[in-house]
Amino acid sequence: METTLSDTLFAPDAKLQPYWWEHVPRPQLADAPLPARADVVVVGSGYTGLHAALQTARAGRHTLVLDAEDAGWGCSTRNGGQVSTSVKPAFAELARRHGEERAREIVREGQRSLAWLGEFIAGEGLDCDFGVVGRFHAAHNAAQFEALARAATHQPQGLEVKLHVVPRAEQHQELGTDAYWGGVVYQQHASVDPARYHQGLLQLVQQAGATVAARCPATHLQRDGDGFVVHAARGAVKARDVVIATNGYTGKLTPWLRRRVIPIGSYIIATEPLPPQQMRRLMPRNRIVSDTRKVVFYYRASPDQTRILFGGRVSTSETDPRLSAPLLHAELVALFPELRGVRISHSWCGFVAYSFDELMHIGRHDGLHYAMGYCGSGVGMGSYLGMRLGQQVLGLAEGRTAFDGLAFQTRPLYRGRPWFLAPSIRYYRWRDRQNR
Repeated sequence: METTLSDTLFAPDAKLQPYWWEHVPRPQLADAPLPARADVVVVGSGYTGLHAALQTARAGRHTLVLDAEDAGWGCSTRNGGQVSTSVKPAFAELARRHGEERAREIVREGQRSLAWLGEFIAGEGLDCDFGVVGRFHAAHNAAQFEALARAATHQPQGLEVKLHVVPRAEQHQELGTDAYWGGVVYQQHASVDPARYHQGLLQLVQQAGATVAARCPATHLQRDGDGFVVHAARGAVKARDVVIATNGYTGKLTPWLRRRVIPIGSYIIATEPLPPQQMRRLMPRNRIVSDTRKVVFYYRASPDQTRILFGGRVSTSETDPRLSAPLLHAELVALFPELRGVRISHSWCGFVAYSFDELMHIGRHDGLHYAMGYCGSGVGMGSYLGMRLGQQVLGLAEGRTAFDGLAFQTRPLYRGRPWFLAPSIRYYRWRDRQNR
């Protein structure tokens, strides 16, 4: 690995690619000619696109999936493998915006996504290290701990989830650091190997009869009567229905959608293997972990519990994984000082998609079906809404969701390049420092 950084920070065989790809190399799919026609063309081969394709293919629809890169090259194989109930705005805020009844259904959709994913993986027999390990959500100051504890004892009636409060005096039972002020364990949150999950899903889609065309970007969409002509790198395809499943990689192909999602790079490092006793001390319960900072860090043990995978946003603008690695390493050492001399084996990044209202969105615009804007919770909700989107393409009543019909907001002057991101991150990072 060539780098201008000090070689003492990186292991001799360090790689600028996801740790997950060590065990699941990128799929090698044949560059076959595209069919002249398809019932459904799906743009994007991540979780959303493949789950939509699985629904339509199993229903007998001739389905073609296109991707500009290798299948699953984007965040579906680059994420941290954490699965939660997904919905970020609190119930009170959702009720203020959308009314109490709609707010309850939105929260329930997040809870359904978590439960559904576990059921899907078990039902399909996917071998992807899925486990209900629980999330330790850590408070970065005393006030945040009080807020977490208060929320834990005042859950909205009918929307309760299994959790327990961990005071600071008991924190080492969950995490081997003194940097936090306690936290809350969400007992039903889960972990997964995202690349193995994606590979298993890809195989299901192919077994269902869908064609997956990798390294074949869609370049132009043209209306054709009640359907579309999808122009791609290897030809043009007439399609009755088109699904856009590009999330953080949404581009000029769909300018209306591009104006409504904010691509944000999230960066992750993996440490070298650590001694078993050290891993047991640092992560004794094998939880997934996040914290209450606005510029959040998230981390976990690798599935074999030999190393720590540590992620977050460490720069105000997008950067190279060579440059993000030492910044993430410094944050890791701030939490676990004993890891100061531990080297990095992998450093990589991927783009998540935020929305202006911090909610995921699903729907249809100008005849195009879409689901995106998962705000960093795409493992669970991208899978779940992809499944629902496929049902909507089929016209099934069960495809309805609580997100249907929500206004997909944009902002004046926004065209898909988040010029406002750097000052926002600077402000939130300053606020996090003031509140520690």
